[in-house]
Amino acid sequence: MGILSYLLISINREEVLKRLTGLKVDKLPGLDGMQPRLLWEARVQIVKALATIFQSSLDIGVVPEDRRVANVTPLYKKGQKDKLGNYRPVSLTSVVGKLLEQILSNKSNRMFQ
Repeated sequence: MGILSYLLISINREEVLKRLTGLKVDKLPGLDGMQPRLLWEARVQIVKALATIFQSSLDIGVVPEDRRVANVTPLYKKGQKDKLGNYRPVSLTSVVGKLLEQILSNKSNRMFQ
């Protein structure tokens, strides 16, 4: 999806609330230290602000750096531990950043079907 496509996307509170409500609260916090449970419990109070932040980010074409940073760790799958191919990368990113990614992924899938 190109930059122009993102300018055509509108994010509303209902979409953000749906993603917040669907958070798995037992997951670890992201790099920013934000606990998924905190976001889930405060979802009604933060949905308006979060939707505004997401939309502003799309409108100006800039995603805050802390939403783009990931801590990538190799996770052992199977086989010999000394073979690089027996590991898969796991990324620890911002929970809020993941919410925006999920919304955009959902919207882009619907746009191009």
